Amino acid sequence: MSGWKPLSSAFGRPLPLMLIGAVLTALTLVFPAIGLLEWVTMIPLFVGVYRLAERADCTLRRAYGYGFLTVYVFYFVIYHWFLRLYPLDFVGMDNASSAIVIAAGWFGLPILQAATGGLIFLTFRWMHKTSIFARAPMLRPIVFAALWVVFEWSSTLSWAGVPWGRLCLGQIEMLPMLQSASLLGSYFVSFLILAVNGFLAVLVLDRTKSLLCGIIAASIFCSNLLFGAAVRLCPEKQGETLRVAVIQGNINSHEKWDSNSGNNIRKTYRDLSLAAAGQGAEFIVWPESALPYELNRSASLQKYVSELAIECNATLIVGAFYRDHESDPPRNDNALFMITPDGEISETVYAKRHLVPFGEYVPMRDLIMFLIPPLAELSALDSDLTPGIDSALFALPEELPKGKVGSLICFDSIYEQLTLDSVRDGANLMLVSSNDSWFYDSAAVYQHQAQAQLRAIESGRYLVRSANTGISSVISDEGEILAWLDPLTKGYRVADVQMRTRHTLYNVVGNLFVYLCLAFVILLPILGKLLGEPQKRPIVWKNHYGKTK
Repeated sequence: MSGWKPLSSAFGRPLPLMLIGAVLTALTLVFPAIGLLEWVTMIPLFVGVYRLAERADCTLRRAYGYGFLTVYVFYFVIYHWFLRLYPLDFVGMDNASSAIVIAAGWFGLPILQAATGGLIFLTFRWMHKTSIFARAPMLRPIVFAALWVVFEWSSTLSWAGVPWGRLCLGQIEMLPMLQSASLLGSYFVSFLILAVNGFLAVLVLDRTKSLLCGIIAASIFCSNLLFGAAVRLCPEKQGETLRVAVIQGNINSHEKWDSNSGNNIRKTYRDLSLAAAGQGAEFIVWPESALPYELNRSASLQKYVSELAIECNATLIVGAFYRDHESDPPRNDNALFMITPDGEISETVYAKRHLVPFGEYVPMRDLIMFLIPPLAELSALDSDLTPGIDSALFALPEELPKGKVGSLICFDSIYEQLTLDSVRDGANLMLVSSNDSWFYDSAAVYQHQAQAQLRAIESGRYLVRSANTGISSVISDEGEILAWLDPLTKGYRVADVQMRTRHTLYNVVGNLFVYLCLAFVILLPILGKLLGEPQKRPIVWKNHYGKTK
């Protein structure tokens, strides 16, 4: 047995372990069919983090640097789909400018994520020096998981953070594992994944704790699975039913902004809407900016959608633009309009609340123009859009089931707070109108679709998603796909949805779990200081035979 080496000795350098864990975990988000592996893919990362934190020569700067690289690699793998955007000719860019912008996105966006993510590792290393870990070493997995949760949440707080790579999204093809998001949100699921990996990493490093760590990890995994299975097996009592349709014109961004495409756009959406109405659709959802014009300023377009709603005898949700320069402040919105079966255009207009940086507005425009001029010219629009300020629920007309519809436009759907606000304001059904044509049929399209499924589970609402070139879908309140249109196909889908009135626990408490994690990582080192320093001694991991490593 003298030649036996535990995993941590065979791969003793922390950084390679951390990078291996980052790559393996990112792959489960890119290929969610292997998502079950995510419950173990971060074991190398945790082993590396534990080893790094123990090293006496590990400065806070080194901990941050290693963490920065780990988070960077994680997001670099996830954002590989940036390559599919080339060329950006639909916004008038030549090949050289397209390459610069795409490189800036693929290499630059992970930097923004990693700049914050590195603080997880720095903080963990700093906390490792306090007495609290010496007194309770089994807190390490919980602390690191809490730090990661706070990092995921922090990505929603500014334009520089994009919550695209949440760990829980690796479970999207195993819906029972995601149902606990209805309790404490998607961050709670990420926390459980991290905790299981963290305790299994302790098991790898110290076999004397294998029984305890194995029991904890198995308990977390099985409890989450059993809860999800119970939810899936015991569906909620049915509410009032609405027959909905999603329309996918398969008109990409290049065609949409062509000045000669207007007639083709109108004919495409008219034909598909009439076909859906023929299948009994009462509520028909079009994609984001399906009509790339200012609907409120065009009498001919208003006449077109009004006559179509009457002909379909259905309620239409139409993506277009809303402009009012006489309002205070002036409005230039990416919007959704509702047209009722009698041809009336509702006064309620939903304006996109979370705009896409460099797509719909340019943050720090002067600096970006100086550093990367093509990036400031990426948008196909003439001027920056203005963000919406409220949920602007659509009240269904009297001939339909009583209820209100909450809206999201594209980028809105990856920010859970917007859905939460809509449901708290009274939404019984959610819709997403999106334009993912820039992504073609890359992994980004499927990752964006997964975000919509997560919003449905969190909110306990059916969700109707229509996208210009796909993916268009109808999703149940448990995240199940009821109808689906593949990317880069033209068509429509019809399905029955239910108007929900109950609130999930998450609708009530919101991101309370995140705030508890934040409080935990702040108060824990303070508690350690209050308890005083214990006798200093090196941390010793033991292998299966009781030998030190």
